[in-house]
Amino acid sequence: MAREVLSIGQVRIHSSRTSKEDAMREAADILEAAGAVTSAYFDAMQQREQTVSTYMGNELAIPHGTNDTKSAILDSALSVVRYDGGVDWDGEPVTFVIGIAGKGDEHLEILSQIAILFSDEDEVERLKSAQSPEELFQMLSAVNES
Repeated sequence: MAREVLSIGQVRIHSSRTSKEDAMREAADILEAAGAVTSAYFDAMQQREQTVSTYMGNELAIPHGTNDTKSAILDSALSVVRYDGGVDWDGEPVTFVIGIAGKGDEHLEILSQIAILFSDEDEVERLKSAQSPEELFQMLSAVNES
């Protein structure tokens, strides 16, 4: 069993709105603080975003690096930030910004779990109603069981 990709310290809730760039920076900073990525990862996220939007639908964006910036990834981890004021993601409304760092191909499994969760609108509403980072973490902790 790999170490947990999501810990309570990597889950945050903000009542305010923020810019896409600031949301991406926070996602990268959380991953860096968790020891999963180097400081180069934010630039990798920006590179990815320039080629393809990481907006996934259902108020979710999943910023992550490009394949040629794998050297910036030290370990697999997630960061989850809910912005109750929203983020304008190139014209799309985003509430959840989930940063992903995947060592090897591990991110694909994590991505699929998140995609399944967020494809269910009732689940998204449940995640939006979580009162605390702890409650949100409990709802998302299944990602650690892969």
